[in-house]
Amino acid sequence: MLYNDVSVNERGHLTFAGYDTVELAEKYGTPLYIMNEDKIRARVREYKNAMQDYFPSGSVPEFASKAFCCKQIYRIMAEEEIDIDVVSPGEIYTAASAGFPMEKSFFHGNNKTDGDIAFAIDNKVGCFVVDNLDELKALDKIAGQKGIKQKILLRVTPGIDPHTHKKISTGSVESKFGIAIETGQALEAVYEALDCKNILLCGYHCHIGSQIFESEPFGTASEIMLEFIKDTADKTGFVPEMLNLGGGFGVRYTENDPEIDYRKRICEVGEILNRQCEKLGIAVPKILMEPGRSLVADAGMTLYTVGSVKEIRGYKNYVSIDGGMTDNPRYTLYESPYTVVLASRANEKADFTATLAGRCCESGDLIGENFELPKPVRGEILAVLTTGAYNYSMASNYNRIGRPPVVMLNSKKDYIAVERESFEDMCRLDK
Repeated sequence: MLYNDVSVNERGHLTFAGYDTVELAEKYGTPLYIMNEDKIRARVREYKNAMQDYFPSGSVPEFASKAFCCKQIYRIMAEEEIDIDVVSPGEIYTAASAGFPMEKSFFHGNNKTDGDIAFAIDNKVGCFVVDNLDELKALDKIAGQKGIKQKILLRVTPGIDPHTHKKISTGSVESKFGIAIETGQALEAVYEALDCKNILLCGYHCHIGSQIFESEPFGTASEIMLEFIKDTADKTGFVPEMLNLGGGFGVRYTENDPEIDYRKRICEVGEILNRQCEKLGIAVPKILMEPGRSLVADAGMTLYTVGSVKEIRGYKNYVSIDGGMTDNPRYTLYESPYTVVLASRANEKADFTATLAGRCCESGDLIGENFELPKPVRGEILAVLTTGAYNYSMASNYNRIGRPPVVMLNSKKDYIAVERESFEDMCRLDK
């Protein structure tokens, strides 16, 4: 199997985190998101310990909320004592409602409205990651009106291509995110920030993309950022206390993806940072990183019930499920690959090739194509692996389909973290 927490029991059923997935489907219904809480906590600690060992004191991971946002995930991150990043008032509200210490939150986004800015300040968000000069000026004004001096990082673009999907590449010079170093505008932004009366510039942020399996792109970004720090310090006298290298380490969606040792990759980035700082004659700043996908993706799985099996002779086969693009739009958006298992008969020969089709009235509502499975029958349970990131968080009510519940699994119990969305829930705001 793809992961060591995925197996097959004596009944031939797929198990996840030690739980029989067919029994979970019977207990909670389908579609159903299930999450291995113990695996999430272990991955958080892997990041946290590695960053403490290979980066300067005070370096810490931030959970990237956009990967998976609900109250329980913020409670977990608070208990594990790491920071979070948030990208909207909704994520801020959810984190605050869960009791997360908001001074440990970083507010991202390329278009924060005046209302967003005021809401974040009122909710005691610790640090803004400022994307552009319009935001900087608005934040300076609103912070002044509220009588505070707001901590910020400036988001700058290092101008590198991490060779990932263009829709999840964020560090190129023409990206919609951040302020370009190459054009000289990032340096101009530093001068602007230092002149603001109600802003406290603490450092810099960059993000180069997602699904990166090697340390080299992060090393290249680190070298560029440290050269920028040196050049900017020489010109302005400002020495940052922190550098945020963003997120982006990949996860295995299929057997074709490489395995990744996160601790080793963090160690390699640390070695590059130390060498470059020694070369430039500057101190290594406190390092922040923003893992999202790599904390939760492979800790998640989605269970579906098979509805129909359609064989178009001489062409292709379809297996239709009771979910689809409403609970997992990633194939529709990015043609993202997945591993699919017939959970009801996981030990049988996979000799039936099929496209996995969702229930929406859209030809593009697919989870993927050319999966090899035992030929399913109506009512059996099918599992899609590695769905802990960007599935629940990107789910929709298209066709008025309710979002599935999220069930957490740990060594002691299974429990509901998010309830199944009802018809009443979907109509609640209708007039």
